[in-house]
Amino acid sequence: MDRQKHIVQTVFRLVSTRVDENCCCFVEDESLFGPDHKIIYRHFATLYFIFIADSAESELGVLDLIQVFVQVLDSCFENVCELDLIYHFDRVNYILDEIVMAGMVLETNADLILTSIKEAKKLEQEGSTFGF
Repeated sequence: MDRQKHIVQTVFRLVSTRVDENCCCFVEDESLFGPDHKIIYRHFATLYFIFIADSAESELGVLDLIQVFVQVLDSCFENVCELDLIYHFDRVNYILDEIVMAGMVLETNADLILTSIKEAKKLEQEGSTFGF
């Protein structure tokens, strides 16, 4: 647990001290993950969305993935904020599972993701135990 805490603190320090207007959305720290990994992030209002990817991943593809994730969150929560992520973590995880599963990107079309989420919500309201 100490290693995980150290990683979270170090990544947040690296990302939060950068000036958005002057810096790109990629950071490297070989001491944390080795020379083959990059920290890819986007900063929206008070939220940071951070992915760690190896050199096989496209940095721009991951940035697009973050954009789609935030777009879907905004649609589901009407201007997503920290409290939405905290109090509805199950819904956030379900949304993320619609986009990425087992490290593989499943879907990047925000409309299809929203349709799937609405269908799951409809099933939940009908009494099904599936979804959130």
